[in-house]
Formats: sequence, structure tokens, C-alpha cells
Amino acid sequence: LQEIHVAMASRKTSHQNRVNGDKYSVLLPTYNERENLPLIVWLLVKYFGESGFNYEIIVIDDGSPDGTLDVAEQLQKIYGEDKILLRPRAKKLGLGTAYIHGMKHATGNFIFIMDADLSHHPKFIPEFIEKQKEGDYDLVSGTRYQGNGGVYGWDLRRKLISRGANFLTQVLLRPGASDLTGSFRLYKKKVLESLVEQCVSKGYVFQMEMIVRARQLNYTVGEVPISFVDRVYGESKLGGNEIVSFVKGLLTLFATT
Repeated sequence: LQEIHVAMASRKTSHQNRVNGDKYSVLLPTYNERENLPLIVWLLVKYFGESGFNYEIIVIDDGSPDGTLDVAEQLQKIYGEDKILLRPRAKKLGLGTAYIHGMKHATGNFIFIMDADLSHHPKFIPEFIEKQKEGDYDLVSGTRYQGNGGVYGWDLRRKLISRGANFLTQVLLRPGASDLTGSFRLYKKKVLESLVEQCVSKGYVFQMEMIVRARQLNYTVGEVPISFVDRVYGESKLGGNEIVSFVKGLLTLFATT
């Protein structure tokens, strides 16, 4: 009897979520994510389905040579064109422009940005939504450095770089958020649009600039502790060049904000 009651309660919650009018667009920029894409999409469909929120997944593939787009087309056939939107680009043009491109096609009033390589688990999505509603936050950021958050599958060098990058940023920019380089976030669409217009950075610095600009524009930021798992399939994209460009970008931001 208790199980029936729980099932009915969850169905009722699911129904309430559907009728509250909010829609969540998930932007998934991809480059050589053929192995990861079916799993991340399945998990997104599962967690959105269970919580009953209205959603769409926008896959922005930058001309992956490994056939990521072919896989995305198969997934679209499975889950439907209303749930999986394909907005590919001819070549690799970077993260910031991928979000701008995806946003143009997003029909949700909220936008999730996350990595397609399974570093970010969709199970946290209901927590992001709950947190946003709790304080009507303009953006909610996943943090690896608060509460139960953590990083798994990184060696000491990667952890030190990440912590160091974060510490440097905190000291220089005082952004009012604990995890600046993470890229698992929920934005009100209009807030993301206005932030992207302001941002000039590329690559990893882009995520950080978004939080710094949000503070400047007095947007409210909520945080959700997340566990971050290093890439399941494929090479990690953080190399020496990225670290150098990160520090350069950080100093540029410091000089101009």
C-alpha cells in the first residue's frame, strides 16, 4: 500500500512539473563523443522522465570525424525529434559559440549546459531545478568544492591544477561562487543570453568569465554539490596549452573587470 502511495505521489509531482510551464533545454556541445552520447542521452531522458519536467536536448556537433553525428541521428529516431534536436556545425568552433548557436534553437525558458562526455551525471539535474526554484536564482552552478562534491578519476596533477586555477580566480576576481571552471550549470535563458553577449573569453576561461560577469550584473547564483568523474571514454582535453591560455585569460579578465 505504501509503495502505491509513493508511486501516486511521484506521478502527482510529475504531473505538477509538467503543468508548471517551465521547459529545460539541455545544450550538449560534442566533439568525438560517439561512445558517450547514447549513454548521456539515455540518462538525461531517464532523469527528466522520472521527475516529469518538460525538456529538450540540443546536440551541437562540431564536425566530429568519429561519426558522433550519425549516432545522434539514430538517437533522434529513438527518442523523437521533439526531444532530440540536432544543430551541427561544419567544424570545431569552440564552446562559447556552441552555446550561442544552441541557444538560438532552444525553446526552453531555462538552459542547462553540461559536458557530453559523462563527467557530469544527469542524476543531479532535479537538484539543480529544485535549488533554482528554492531561491528563484538566475543561475545554478554545480560545484566540486562544496558539500558532497568531489572529483574522481583525476591524478594529483590535474587536481592541483584545478584547485590552483580556482584559488587564483577566487583571489583575483572574488566571484561569489566556489567552482568557477566547472561547466555543469542551469541558467534562466534570458540571463544566459545577456551573459554570453558580455563574454569575450574562449575555452575553459569562458566558464569562469560567465560567473564573474554574473556577479558584475548582480545576478543571483545558487550552488549544488556535484561529483565530477573524469571522461569515461576518450582523451581528456585539458593539456599544457589550455593551462597557459587559462592563466592568460584569467589575467585579462582581472585587468578588464
